[in-house]
Amino acid sequence: MNRVYVCSCFGVTEQQVKKHAEDGACTPRQIASACKAGTDCGGCVRRIQALLGRGSCPRRELAEQGRSPLTDVAQVTAEAA
Repeated sequence: MNRVYVCSCFGVTEQQVKKHAEDGACTPRQIASACKAGTDCGGCVRRIQALLGRGSCPRRELAEQGRSPLTDVAQVTAEAA
């Protein structure tokens, strides 16, 4: 398996960033909260932004449906653990 590292400070891979995005992280700050990527030297923040793109945001979609995005994302995170 070929791992492409996004954040060398914390060993975070592109696949991990994509997984956190699928789980509801929509911004580099939310990615940082999930795995610390971007919180040390900051050299990976632009790469994280590029991976997140301008696509849909599950949290925003939940909020528009009148559901609590934080509760739903926390539930998904708990189920994954």
